[in-house]
Amino acid sequence: MLLLELFWSFVKIGFTSFGGLSMIPLISAEMISHGWMTASEVSDIVAIAEMTPGPLGLNCATFAGMRAAGLAGAFIANMGALAPTFTLCAVAAVFFDHFRDNKYLSRIMTGVRPACVGMVAGVVVDLVIVNYADMAGKINIPSAVLGVVDLILLLKFKMSIPKVLILSALAGIVLFGVIGL
Repeated sequence: MLLLELFWSFVKIGFTSFGGLSMIPLISAEMISHGWMTASEVSDIVAIAEMTPGPLGLNCATFAGMRAAGLAGAFIANMGALAPTFTLCAVAAVFFDHFRDNKYLSRIMTGVRPACVGMVAGVVVDLVIVNYADMAGKINIPSAVLGVVDLILLLKFKMSIPKVLILSALAGIVLFGVIGL
């Protein structure tokens, strides 16, 4: 039953998102509502999924499935996440020429894109709270400073994401391990 629930959850995620970051709010909601993960654990899988090679959505599905039901769960979650893509691509391939200049599809996408941005913004707010505040709601200053520095490295200095992740991991070891903040 757990594997079927996991499969169905990722089928819904796959059909209602457009891959990548837009999957995170849905994955978070499904994992938390089923009790398979906490918000903190979802934050951890997003971080791990960003660091590992491959599509973010599939990496999240792999880690979430593994956490919920082991290796079988990881496989089933990926199959669920991919099922909508395979189905829609097959249908789209058949009707590609019909949809190319379709004004209704263009209007639908004009509405869907901002909704995806809003969902991602909602998850960003949740992740900020989980990662930069302690249980009492107090801001963890070293974590917040590290987050701001990372943002500056990414946006102003155009540093690559892998480099920022490595630097952040090293800073985490030093700040929270060696120094003990």
